[in-house]
Amino acid sequence: MAQTAKVVFPLPDHDFDVTEVAVPWKRLVEAGHQVVFATEAGATPACDPLLITGVVFGALGARAEPLAFYRELERSPEFASPKRWSEIDPASFDALFLAGGHAPGMRQYLGSDVVQRLTAGFFETTKPIAAICHGVLVAARSQRDGRSVLHGLRTTCLPKYMERSAYLATFWRRGKYYRTYPAYVEDEVRAALAKPEDFGRGPKTLSKRGTRDDHTHAFVVEDGRYVSARWPGDAYLLANKLLERL
Repeated sequence: MAQTAKVVFPLPDHDFDVTEVAVPWKRLVEAGHQVVFATEAGATPACDPLLITGVVFGALGARAEPLAFYRELERSPEFASPKRWSEIDPASFDALFLAGGHAPGMRQYLGSDVVQRLTAGFFETTKPIAAICHGVLVAARSQRDGRSVLHGLRTTCLPKYMERSAYLATFWRRGKYYRTYPAYVEDEVRAALAKPEDFGRGPKTLSKRGTRDDHTHAFVVEDGRYVSARWPGDAYLLANKLLERL
């Protein structure tokens, strides 16, 4: 693979997770790689605003360093002028990154036939693919020969206990904000796999996160060129695993 890789991040117009986009972007550009963003119509995307201000009483938002990365990202030309989803050809890129987020605007991206065809196209190649949190749903929903592209692969995603806990803790204030779909992410992803043991939940945690220099509390599942992670707390480690594959 070329020394400088070109990595595409398809995103919704709004509501993606701050950390799950800004951290991998920062780590990739630091390593000298090129990141290309894509939205449905080429509009400049925006993150979930509650992850900047805090979901409840200023809490449950992005940590300081990822937030600083996002402010930097907002000023970058590749973010301000994204491609259209329909313009992305896997042959022109070296890797795919499927970011997550849980707010309602994510459904535009998570349910897109165009993004799913793009994802299936990348799985037809031998190029690296990374997915985190709800981003794993995109892969689970992408079909190849009548099956999910994750059929036969090992993966993780947002665990059910995390999704349920966040919902129960914030429902009084935010309603179904943490429930993107009636089905839990984990249940839909598990249904796409060849066998139950192909799903890795990881150690239980609700607060401890990995950082740039300490991956003690982070978790990823690696299956060849495909790597996946659970939530923002795994973003640094996932970025490192993608860098290894580049």
